[in-house]
Amino acid sequence: MLPYVYRVTKYDPADRDQHGHYTGAEPAISDHGPVEAAYLQAVAAFAEDTDVDRLAIREPEIGGFAHFGSEPPVDGYGLADLFPAGLTGFHDGALVPIATGLELVRAMLRDNGAWCRLEMEEAFAVHVGWDQYLYIGSSRPCAAALARTRSLGLFPELLDASPYDFVPDAPVSEQRPADADFWARLRWTVGSHRATFLEESYATNAARWHRLTADNLEAVRARLTPRARLAVWPDLLTDVGAAMASLPDEGLVEFLWEDESGRITSTVADDTQFEAVISRIAGASAAGVLSLGTDERPPLFTAVLPDSDGVLRARWQTEPTPSDRDRSFLKTLRRGQVVTGTVTSIADFGGTFVDIGGFTAMINLPELSWRPVPHPSDVVGVGQQITAEILDVDMVRERVALSLRAMQEDPWPRVAPRSGQVVTGPVTKIVSFGVFVRIEDRADGFEGLVHTSELDESTGDVVEVGDVLTVKIIDVDLARRRITLSQRKARAPRHER
Repeated sequence: MLPYVYRVTKYDPADRDQHGHYTGAEPAISDHGPVEAAYLQAVAAFAEDTDVDRLAIREPEIGGFAHFGSEPPVDGYGLADLFPAGLTGFHDGALVPIATGLELVRAMLRDNGAWCRLEMEEAFAVHVGWDQYLYIGSSRPCAAALARTRSLGLFPELLDASPYDFVPDAPVSEQRPADADFWARLRWTVGSHRATFLEESYATNAARWHRLTADNLEAVRARLTPRARLAVWPDLLTDVGAAMASLPDEGLVEFLWEDESGRITSTVADDTQFEAVISRIAGASAAGVLSLGTDERPPLFTAVLPDSDGVLRARWQTEPTPSDRDRSFLKTLRRGQVVTGTVTSIADFGGTFVDIGGFTAMINLPELSWRPVPHPSDVVGVGQQITAEILDVDMVRERVALSLRAMQEDPWPRVAPRSGQVVTGPVTKIVSFGVFVRIEDRADGFEGLVHTSELDESTGDVVEVGDVLTVKIIDVDLARRRITLSQRKARAPRHER
């Protein structure tokens, strides 16, 4: 917060009533003449006193709430010819010379439809409010600028703070940056879905749309406006009729459509305008309908572009999606961490799904136990609370792999000394290269392989699951968790009898 903040107006404080309301004759709109020029000269004087020759555009807005409504909006929002790149040059963090900054102040005084904060970090700020109220903040008292402002016929008043200082719309949450993890996830998403849709909001109420494919993703990324807010949406439907079938009965929605040249157009409409918009879309190659309520149909995930040094300096935030909240939670996890959760479901393929605080992690079948497990339900049940160790946190696919067996004592070292023993056990499985025999007298006992070459000649091809064989433990490979058995060597040589 700057120590010196002045409200600069054309309104004489002597013409205010006991409630502070102005009762004089000055109009609440710009005169487009000498008074407007005086405002701009006052800003220039304060900037000179603060030794500031550039200003940064912060939180730019176009149209909508940026237009106060006192004067009719103008084409180009008063920004025409100010930015070589067009409207996308009016973005958060853009540094402009004082001359351009003064033209932006002029556009805001005239209520042309564009608005922003103009600031230089910890040194200077200019905010234009309703009804020709101008707020100038400085790190210095600016005595010369105050005298100059008064000589211009304006009235500077010292305040504690500007009412237009940036305040987040909602409690601050961790904003997902468009960092390496974001782009890796986006590449994976595009690869999984073959195409997705990227919304690039470079100012409030101003966006560009990009249909992403594996071939154009990097080219689109290179053209994005600095500090833009990004939202990733499912791809448009090539069946335009099916896309229109998702229209609600009433309310505001955003229509998107792509023509045969690949140009993407969007418009916001309510139920009274649906028919007219649908007629415009009739010849589109693809279309979609997006709800303006993120709770109804949120994007897949969102982010804000950091600066080139990787630091996220944009102060605005996207509305967090379920994926964004998952990502924030995953950032708190690490490999080897022990977590407690509740089993929510068991899949037929053997995966066990566990809720670990609002996020669903998975335990693969081999990670349920050191011992053979035919089905997860032999170890866990839905609703059961378990404690497991995190094996991996995949930020790209947003997956967490758990291990239940990591919390159990490893029984394999107790099996290793049994190498050379002769045991009897049932055949549990028959494969083309041999049979598996259980060597422990328990349902989840360890099994070893008797290779075809190690089967007794008398056994031949008549062995079946459930048959009991006498075998010798030839080797216990702790590294690969394998037990090698032999039926032939289980028979002691004649001279040893």
